[in-house]
Amino acid sequence: MRAQLARVDAVIVQAVIAGALSFSHLHDLADAAGQGGWKAWAYPVSVDLLLVAAWRRMREQQRAGQPAGGPRLWFLIALAASLGANIATAGLLDLDDVPASLRVVVAGWPAVAFFGGTLLAHTPRTQGAPAATATPETDTEPAHVPAAVDAPDRDALPAPAADLHPDPESPTTPEPVAAAPALAGTLPPALIDRAQALAEQHRATTGLAADPDAVRARLGLPPSMTAAVAAHL
Repeated sequence: MRAQLARVDAVIVQAVIAGALSFSHLHDLADAAGQGGWKAWAYPVSVDLLLVAAWRRMREQQRAGQPAGGPRLWFLIALAASLGANIATAGLLDLDDVPASLRVVVAGWPAVAFFGGTLLAHTPRTQGAPAATATPETDTEPAHVPAAVDAPDRDALPAPAADLHPDPESPTTPEPVAAAPALAGTLPPALIDRAQALAEQHRATTGLAADPDAVRARLGLPPSMTAAVAAHL
């Protein structure tokens, strides 16, 4: 932390010294060119302010990714005025006998500085490079699919719709039964449920009552069980 403060302090001290020397050189040159009194003090302020304003505007344009030719031109003009005054007061120029051309340049500087400052002040300020437009995120989630309905147990469904009246030309293959009835005229509970399911299916399909003999044939029972099947339909 101390090293950082020392580095900042050194930069500030150096900037103050350089600014004071440049300010003094510009004042001396303006005074030698016939601009005495308060005008001699205004010249260094005008040059340094134009230099700083042009530098800041140039940096803004560059950060925004836009051309900075205008601010750079005025920065070079102000830098040439400041640097020229520093060199002229280094003993290369007799300040007691300033050339007429230099007097013209010094006298015309206010108009040039005013024009440059006006252009820099009225240049539209940029807000920096436009941020990338956020595109709406694509919904990558799959569309809602309703849960599949569990397929019913095939054994719980009635047999496929079929004509319970047997076709005499095509013999019907009797379905196997779990066990033959123990006594003629009686049906076990499993066959009763099966016979009733076949009858209900036939009634729902055709709208007619099922033929007991056809149901008995579908169950694979002998003809003697027709009466027993009819009793439970």
